[in-house]
Amino acid sequence: MWIADNWKEYEVIDCSDGEKLERWGSYLLVRPDPQVIWDTPKKHKGWENRNAHYHRSKKGGGEWEFFDLPEQWDLHYSSLTFHLKPFRFKHTGLFPEQAVNWEWFGKKIRQAGRPIKVLNLFAYTGGASLAAAAAGASVTHVDASKGMVTWAKENAVASGLSSAPIRWIVDDCVKFTEREIRRGNRYDAIIMDPPSYGRGPKGEIWKIEDNIYPLINLCANLLSSTPLFFLINSYTTGLQPAVLSYMLGTALQNFGGTVDAQEIGLPVSSNGLVLPCGASGRWEQ
Repeated sequence: MWIADNWKEYEVIDCSDGEKLERWGSYLLVRPDPQVIWDTPKKHKGWENRNAHYHRSKKGGGEWEFFDLPEQWDLHYSSLTFHLKPFRFKHTGLFPEQAVNWEWFGKKIRQAGRPIKVLNLFAYTGGASLAAAAAGASVTHVDASKGMVTWAKENAVASGLSSAPIRWIVDDCVKFTEREIRRGNRYDAIIMDPPSYGRGPKGEIWKIEDNIYPLINLCANLLSSTPLFFLINSYTTGLQPAVLSYMLGTALQNFGGTVDAQEIGLPVSSNGLVLPCGASGRWEQ
């Protein structure tokens, strides 16, 4: 398992009975987590003294209950600054477990000894885009949500990367990839963090089980003659690490290189255990 254990301002304090207690900077949040199927005593005082609590509804979705939380606050990781704010489906605008991947590809970009072009698909609020840009890469950031791309731009400004070579694109990721192939554009590295289900800006439907492998194959046509890495993240239960390995291994077999896939996780500070947070598949030269 790859563990994001270098955070200073974020931690999972405890997790029990379908929920996790987290510290985001100075604030304590309780949010649901489907991985937490154990029911252990909630001894930490933060369970009662939380600043906000997201309650999942049995009918689907849920709602936030606020006690003492600002509308927006900042979280820092290394040189990066992220604006956080609670919004729909329990989210805050950041997936902290992805820091373990930022560290991995950031090191690869810095050590490449050449200019690196990165394509980030389903790029959300820009965590991976900013980590790649901070390491020296030129980045194309693509997300179907205009609001997410605007948020990512704000994070770039907060991180001192407003003049970094980042191209911001609001588009359906599959259609953008197809157009990039026709335009003859190529990338040295590709990152994708696809949702289980989603819709594009013009109503395009995305179902990960049906669409992920065709997209990986499409993206193989975008790789340069000297590709550096390909990263896929999955929070979908059915896409286990071995599935990610198999897809990358078959789609990129003509490029050589090596494939590895693992669960990713966050350390739980109250007991020294690790909370699993999905999986990542990595291809690299």
